[in-house]
Amino acid sequence: MIENHYAASYWLARPESAEACARRAEHFFHLLGRCDPAWTRWYEKADSFEEARKLQFRTDAPSFQQLFAQEENHFGDRFSFHLWTGDTLHETSIIDGTCGSSSSRLASNCVLTPHNEGFVGDRVLTAPAMTEVLRAMALAWEPEWGIATSDAHRQLAVKGFPHPGTFVGWVMYFSRLRGTVPPLPAPVSIEPVEGKGTLVTLTPERFTASNPEHVALAARVHELLNRAGLLRPLQPWPAG
Repeated sequence: MIENHYAASYWLARPESAEACARRAEHFFHLLGRCDPAWTRWYEKADSFEEARKLQFRTDAPSFQQLFAQEENHFGDRFSFHLWTGDTLHETSIIDGTCGSSSSRLASNCVLTPHNEGFVGDRVLTAPAMTEVLRAMALAWEPEWGIATSDAHRQLAVKGFPHPGTFVGWVMYFSRLRGTVPPLPAPVSIEPVEGKGTLVTLTPERFTASNPEHVALAARVHELLNRAGLLRPLQPWPAG
């Protein structure tokens, strides 16, 4: 059975202008394109795959500002984008994101649903690629927390609503604001992200809920991270 994976980052209460959000989006898509060549050309959504393939989107700041100016892409102080890429209807990557909100209840986010099948899926669903995706999110969006994991494992490990920041997955990002990542058992790897936070990767191979060793390792790491106070709901972004 194929497990669907995703990568996402989240933060609260950081009001930003459309211009600032557009600059962050441009930076993120630039870094994402360096993760894999499949992520260098993006399209807007449409009623059909054929129509959407005609709507190539330039991922620079002026284009995002124009996108955010459209009524369907902003609500109050929240700006959003919805882009996709892929050569066939069944082999695509999708990115949804929101930015700019001052809300301390509804998180801003950036969510990548990558190719899960085919040659591209084999290439991007690797620990190095997913680690670089979360690094790109950390550098561009400066989130409080991020994760790349399988939907199946999240559903297995989380009882109730999966509140961002409270569970463990394949690759995780912790802002320095959340605290210090403790020593973790092999084969877990830990690496800093340019003074902003820390990346934690559980396994060098693709992490799946169907592998009992992966599930057991995730449970052990959850225990250690929770004991260190790192697994908690998001907090409002500090002023200044």
